[in-house]
Amino acid sequence: MDDTIIEHAANYELIEIINKGIAYAIIIAGLLSVIFIFVGGISFILSGGQEDKIKNAVSTIRYAIIGLIITVLAVVIVGTVGNALGLDIIKYINFNDIIENIRSIPGGGSSGIDSLD
Repeated sequence: MDDTIIEHAANYELIEIINKGIAYAIIIAGLLSVIFIFVGGISFILSGGQEDKIKNAVSTIRYAIIGLIITVLAVVIVGTVGNALGLDIIKYINFNDIIENIRSIPGGGSSGIDSLD
């Protein structure tokens, strides 16, 4: 009977790791999309009317928006599939929990994260 409890605990931890990994990947993808929209906008402003730079900036913005749309769709799809499988993945997409998890990593709290409070 003790082996069954240990196996259940190991499976629970694996599910938690998978849930948090998916949630963090979605958050990182969303943040990168927004950052690249800003980078494309700044490149567009600083293009100085040069056609090549404008095309590069517009394509950066376009692909960043596509990435953001895909990220939002991924949240919907992952949430739907997770609910079908009995996993509550969406509850892990919480910025404060992510910051706390980063702080719990040895050496993670001293890298400028403290300034967010």
